[in-house]
Amino acid sequence: MKKVSFFRSIHFKFVMVYVLLIMLAMQIIGIYFVKELETSLKENFNASLSKRASLLVYNIAEEMSPRDPKENEDDDGNTASNEITSIIKDFETDEILEVRVIDSNKTVIATSSIDQDIVGKKTTEAMVLRTLVGLEDSNNNYFIHQETGDRVMVMTQPIKENNFSDKTVGAVYIVASMEEVFSQMQIINRIFATGTGLSLCITAALGIFLARTITRPMSDMRKQAIELAKGNYSRKVKVYGEDEIGQLAVTFNYLTEKLEEAQAMTEGERKKLASVIAHMTDGVIATNRNGKVILINNPALEMLNVSRGTLKDVHITDLLGIEDGNTFESLIDEQDSLVLDFSTNEGPLIIRVSFSAIQKESGKIDGLIAVLYDITEQEKIEQERREFVANVSHELRTPLTTMRSYLEALADGAWKDNEIAPQFLNVTQTETERMIRLVNDLLQLSKLDRTEYKLNKDFINFTDFFNKIIDRFEMTKLEHVSFVRNIPKDALYVDMDTDKITQVLDNIISNALKYSPEGGKVTFSIDVLPAEIQIRVQDEGVGIPKGSVNKIFDRFYRVDKARTRKLGGTGLGLAIAKEMILAHGGDIWAQSQEGKGTTVYFTLPYNPEQEDEWDE
Repeated sequence: MKKVSFFRSIHFKFVMVYVLLIMLAMQIIGIYFVKELETSLKENFNASLSKRASLLVYNIAEEMSPRDPKENEDDDGNTASNEITSIIKDFETDEILEVRVIDSNKTVIATSSIDQDIVGKKTTEAMVLRTLVGLEDSNNNYFIHQETGDRVMVMTQPIKENNFSDKTVGAVYIVASMEEVFSQMQIINRIFATGTGLSLCITAALGIFLARTITRPMSDMRKQAIELAKGNYSRKVKVYGEDEIGQLAVTFNYLTEKLEEAQAMTEGERKKLASVIAHMTDGVIATNRNGKVILINNPALEMLNVSRGTLKDVHITDLLGIEDGNTFESLIDEQDSLVLDFSTNEGPLIIRVSFSAIQKESGKIDGLIAVLYDITEQEKIEQERREFVANVSHELRTPLTTMRSYLEALADGAWKDNEIAPQFLNVTQTETERMIRLVNDLLQLSKLDRTEYKLNKDFINFTDFFNKIIDRFEMTKLEHVSFVRNIPKDALYVDMDTDKITQVLDNIISNALKYSPEGGKVTFSIDVLPAEIQIRVQDEGVGIPKGSVNKIFDRFYRVDKARTRKLGGTGLGLAIAKEMILAHGGDIWAQSQEGKGTTVYFTLPYNPEQEDEWDE
């Protein structure tokens, strides 16, 4: 998971919200404080100036009161105007920029300004004119001084006659600088701004500390979630307190334990299922809701002869080769299993496929399960059973039909013919013996097929045993066939059932003699191998076609059916020989070439060490 940058983290956002709230509160407090302070300072300045102006007005009013004309001149001969000028000079300070005294005739009689040209001139100041006519609603105003650019307060007060009369005899016009007031405001604002900055720094530091108490557990839980996603359930979230976040951490740890238990249970069930599927002899294929293969076990891979890497996004109908006549929806609704033929040149392969839909609790189809059964052997057995029944029926029907025909002929009166009757009876007897041999062979094969069938084994000197079998056939063989023996002189003791191996050799040697031509030769050989002996019976007959060599040990199989039946064979001799050799733990096979003869091989287990113990 991508790491969250600091500026996008909840830590940064928490601190920013905390700082902004403090900043907003400080700004609101600052604006209110500065505004109230400015108002207070202005009112104090105005009150102070008004008191001083009232004192000035009082002194000026004394000077402007009517007197004896002689008293209007002092020792130096100065008028009252000079006294007023002196008074306003004394009134003037650093804050008082200018003071003017105007009489009732709107004439400036005195001023503190350096420019004395205005003295004796009429004033045009609106505030002065209002004051002279008795209007007091605008006694002072705030302006920007045109010469200095300072912020100033302009105040006018009326001069009453004798200070107590209602008659206005003049007015005082005062211009006072307020820069000191605003300088104090700037100092206070600077102090407030500095305090605000320090407060914000302290607040930010505290915010970071407080944010860490919240974000640290959350960051720890985030790491825990990442570890859970990776499957690591051993890590635990640290509990930092008993508040809501602490309870959340405890709950997170509880959730981790439950997830670990659920994961362990799920993993156990998954392993069980995987083990069952992996060890099934039947193939299993699972698909998603779109029919794409998502799971397949090894038996299915072997049956279909595909590799796991080639199955990505492969549809099940394409995998089974049934895309022409089937769809995924039709397979879901398929009630009967499908039998598919995957036979190749290497061998037959018949597969039965059964389908089952995977349904969710809501009833929706979430996929499909296909189970593959290899029924090649079953089909082979079934085919052999059908062929066996057909062959038995045919083998029994032929002699029965012959017997019925001859018996019907005898019944119709042929028994009276002394020449024909014996022939008909002889044929009937021959066919009866043939059926008896067939039934006996079938009974013997049935016994060999049973698992409880047991051999009566004993250690026999196979060299002497084999020579006696050959001697017996040599005494009754046809004169046009000669025998060749390649048999060791040493004794070879083999653990075997004498009767069964005698029957095997009788069947093999009888076939060799039947199909040997005039002047032919039958060769008998024994080869001693490390763990077995190999017996060979070779003739120089017509041979067997290449495609039939591996089939001569099948039941009822005949290369030349007409000739075999003529020679009295049932087609079961070599099949019986094969079952007997396999029961001894050996093997039997044949090699042949048309026109040159056939060689039948079979092996029997042989252990020289046991032979030494037997000799002792």
